Amino acid sequence: MNNYEQKLKEFSKELYSINAIKFGEYKTKIGLMTPVYCDLRLIVSYPKLMITLSELLIEKIRYIKDVDLLCGVPYTALPISTAVSIKTDIPMVMRRKEAKDYGTKKLIEGIFQPGQKCLIIEDVVTSGSSILETVKDLKGSGLICTDAVVLLNREQGGEEILKNNGINMYALLKMTQLMDILKEAGCIDDNMVLKVEKYLATTKVDKTETDKITENRLHLTFESRALKAKNKIAQKLFQIMQQKRTTLCVAADVLSTTELLNLAEQVGPNICALKTHIDILQDFHQNLIGPLQEISQRHNFILFEDRKFADIGKTVEYQYSKGIYQISCWAPLVTVHSLMGRGALDAIKGSKGLVDRGVFLLAEASADGNLINENYIATTLKIAEEYSELVAGIVCQNPLFLHNPGFIQLCPGVQIDNRVDDLGQKYNSPDTVVLEKGADIAVVGRGITKASDPVTASELYRKLLWEAYEKRLARHN
Repeated sequence: MNNYEQKLKEFSKELYSINAIKFGEYKTKIGLMTPVYCDLRLIVSYPKLMITLSELLIEKIRYIKDVDLLCGVPYTALPISTAVSIKTDIPMVMRRKEAKDYGTKKLIEGIFQPGQKCLIIEDVVTSGSSILETVKDLKGSGLICTDAVVLLNREQGGEEILKNNGINMYALLKMTQLMDILKEAGCIDDNMVLKVEKYLATTKVDKTETDKITENRLHLTFESRALKAKNKIAQKLFQIMQQKRTTLCVAADVLSTTELLNLAEQVGPNICALKTHIDILQDFHQNLIGPLQEISQRHNFILFEDRKFADIGKTVEYQYSKGIYQISCWAPLVTVHSLMGRGALDAIKGSKGLVDRGVFLLAEASADGNLINENYIATTLKIAEEYSELVAGIVCQNPLFLHNPGFIQLCPGVQIDNRVDDLGQKYNSPDTVVLEKGADIAVVGRGITKASDPVTASELYRKLLWEAYEKRLARHN
């Protein structure tokens, strides 16, 4: 056994001893359940182990020609890349997950020249999606990326996906190799080895997912995303947004039917959707619906009732299609909480009313101190995938879903004068909400409804939001 192989074995056992390799039931980044989890972020707390890792990686890098720069995939691989850079004297650049909205506003930090070859460094590869996202931004800055060196290949299809996208992957360890080392050292038994081997044999990243991994929705035009949407209202929204060059949704939180109709007429040319709370109208009558629909058709925008359904299925069915509001007959879009599970969506899907309808599922809220947690968010995204023909998009404050371009991200709480109001509503600027938070549609309320001239205000918001969208596209193309 040579010195490199011995060092690799000792390193593997150290990973186990510091609990960087765990056994149990865990979920990977792309949602696959696994009996073995690699928490390699712990290495940063063990300087000697970090030195060993950098030395092992340098042995791999020796066989890769003409490396000008290093870039660690954020965030776990950043300190690893730094350690390798210091030891090899190869300069390093850093990729931001989102560009700053101040200063130089760069996605790639560091000194580099277009045409230089950049080697990617990563900790663990399952699908290769994180590497492909990093490569996309590096190439967008003019750098050449053909190789990646990684600590662990989970052997679930990532290496092949990377190869199909022009990236050669060099791994210190394969998962089966790591299991053999740990078994030989007495860290795990035969049963665990067999369990992991069976898992690897039966759980591969679907090769049809390659497009989904490489196509970040933030890089794509609304026109191209309309073709990927499974929900018909989402398709129509994308088309309206592209045709009218607007991502503006106005929150029509007014108290009278006259105010609502006047506002719809005033802002109609500048919006893709009008968001209502129909139950706050003090003089609601069904005679309102016809004129409201006529305005929406004439100005080509979607009526969007922000009901936030959150009850058992049968109750939601009645709230949606019965009573004095009969929402199912006039609002193509509604909002739904996933608090009560899938029953609310089943109720909306099965109700009578408009043939084409869509739902925005609420995954995050803009109200300060809200009780939504990571579990709720993860479950909401999973339900959205299951009901993709009904779900038009997600209401959220962050880019939670990057690789499902058929969904629309709706972000409330937008004002040019961004602040917090006296009831805990947090606001974002147009640039922030589009460039940092990933919004496709931005909801503006009082910034327009309380303006002295709602027409001028809506024109300004439409212009600023569309310019931010174009900046987002230019950054990645």
